[in-house]
Amino acid sequence: MAWYLEALALAFWLVIGFVALLAVIVFLIDRTQTGDAIRRNYPVIGRFRGLFTTLGEFFRQYFFAMDREELPFNRAQRDWVAHAGAGGSNTRPFGSTRNIDVVGTPLFTPDPFPPLDDQFASSEPLQIGPYATLPYEAKSFFNISGMSYGAISAPAVRALSRGARMAGMWMNTGEGGLSPYHLEGEADLVYQIGTAKYGVRDAHGNLDDAKLRAVAEHTQIKMFELKLAQGAKPGKGGILPAAKITDEIARIRGLPKGQDGISPNRHRDAGNVGELLDLIAHIRDVTGRPVGIKTVMGDPAHFEELFEEINRRGIESAPDFITLDGGEGGTGAAPMPLMDLVGLSIREALPRLTDMRNRAGLRDRIRIVASGKLVNPGDVAWALAAGADFVVSARGFMFPLGCIQALKCHKNTCPTGITTHDARLQAGLVVSQKDRRVANYAKGIVKEVEVIAHSVGVPEPRKLRRRHVRLVQPDGSSRPMDRLSPG
Repeated sequence: MAWYLEALALAFWLVIGFVALLAVIVFLIDRTQTGDAIRRNYPVIGRFRGLFTTLGEFFRQYFFAMDREELPFNRAQRDWVAHAGAGGSNTRPFGSTRNIDVVGTPLFTPDPFPPLDDQFASSEPLQIGPYATLPYEAKSFFNISGMSYGAISAPAVRALSRGARMAGMWMNTGEGGLSPYHLEGEADLVYQIGTAKYGVRDAHGNLDDAKLRAVAEHTQIKMFELKLAQGAKPGKGGILPAAKITDEIARIRGLPKGQDGISPNRHRDAGNVGELLDLIAHIRDVTGRPVGIKTVMGDPAHFEELFEEINRRGIESAPDFITLDGGEGGTGAAPMPLMDLVGLSIREALPRLTDMRNRAGLRDRIRIVASGKLVNPGDVAWALAAGADFVVSARGFMFPLGCIQALKCHKNTCPTGITTHDARLQAGLVVSQKDRRVANYAKGIVKEVEVIAHSVGVPEPRKLRRRHVRLVQPDGSSRPMDRLSPG
């Protein structure tokens, strides 16, 4: 027994000695390094600041932040998506936890005599691109926004594609080209052409008509979207970190491995409104499909110039749709100043754009697609009332895939397998489960937007108008949206 106690004592002192030696080594390293003032002035213990800063993000999300406090999406928003994705009920007890005194909060106005239960209707398909050889009859007003293969993983693309088909909505490919995983689910697809023209470019980065025509031969490709700008990074091209570029992604995009995939900040062949309309017409002629643009509002005068030129040329020259992204839109990677400070929010920009389109007499010619942090039924209903024909979401559909808002999208270390190409992490994303959650979430949005529409007295969501919404003002009162933005 004595030898056992002696061995334990020896092991204890060895551990103490090792810890003390390690502390001395760390002390010397911290005292002599020149990059961190805290570690230099407070060796060893100064390292805990970095540790606590890293862990603070975790503790705030799970222990300290209230349900409506977090950004970019709070717990209440994420929980609604989670319940909808699981196919469960979003019925809640006792009362709302939302503070309806926050300036800008939309309040829908109930009708004292709403339609009876047998007078409700579902939204009908809406045509896009009447002047295209193959116009598109879009079935759903809520669809999946652009997330490219590369920015998100193969299992994520597969689950989204399959879920989109189940819910009868379109899926945007994002600017990274067309992958087999997009086609797997047999969903309707919108092919996005970014400034680098991945998947339809020649060796010099110019548009290749033969490749464009080959993409259009896929019957699942229903439309093309020319991406001019994105809400999280207006004036900056897409960024795909080198760590996320696999052999397959490099082949699909036409990129070399080992370096970041950085797109130009604009299309070289569209330097003004006239050239933009020429490019739209060219893509429509080559593909036979409707062609639209995705952009962010800055100075509204640029849209006025666009609509004036369309009317000068004739309405057939117009883009078939405009996807308007808000400055609050998301991304896998973007410089913080652009995310925080550039571009109007969708709440301000959408009513302005729809008003300008309508004044130009193009209401039935150009469809407006709203994008930018519109993930819950109230957001989608507001956008339809403001004048949007369709609403698309990207991050909203990441939550039913399992996203926990870890904010690791750009590091290839996403713990849920959505934005990583690490096979071990991807294994956590089970496509056969997540595809149903994607479809359930979309169906849940449509169902509850219909509930809002019926409550305000219209038979289906596309009948929502600005007069059905009041916006909370700084003095706590609310004013009708149709008076704030008369249209």
